[in-house]
Amino acid sequence: MQRDEALRLLHQYVKNPRMIAHCLSSEAVLRALAERLGEDPEKWGIAGLLHDLDVEMTNGDMHTHAMETARILREHGLEEDVVEAIMLHNEDAAHGQPRSKLFHHALAAGETITGLVTATALVYPDKKVESVKAKSVVKRMKEKAFAASVRRETIMECEKIGIPLPEFAELSVNAMKKIAPEIGL
Repeated sequence: MQRDEALRLLHQYVKNPRMIAHCLSSEAVLRALAERLGEDPEKWGIAGLLHDLDVEMTNGDMHTHAMETARILREHGLEEDVVEAIMLHNEDAAHGQPRSKLFHHALAAGETITGLVTATALVYPDKKVESVKAKSVVKRMKEKAFAASVRRETIMECEKIGIPLPEFAELSVNAMKKIAPEIGL
């Protein structure tokens, strides 16, 4: 699947501008991770872009989220390893199936840190990603109430792909800065 087709699919199923911004952010972070790890940035980027395709139709039900996305993506002929990574990005819908591949851990960590970077940006007076420093993201990880609906354990899967948290935060912030105007942050 090419990016333009993936974007059409995203806009067909996702209408909330904040969810679209999250998906675009996830795409940017996953592409940067793929490049850093010598993986396929197109494939990883498409996974980041489409991982929350069903979030509106499932009303955010974490037990079914990603299941409908998997069905839709299979109908569109997406590679099974991309579908598998998308299904496993959400622990509740994975039904105990563990993440076992680099791609699985990268998608889970990469899409999750976008929420933390966004939450960090929103505490700044200008509310811009350009103001966010990787050190601030790492510091927020250590705070008790660091960001609603963001799981520390999932972000820490960056270590399972061989990237320490400070480097992962830097890579993620830089990836999101490149698309900040597009996502409205």
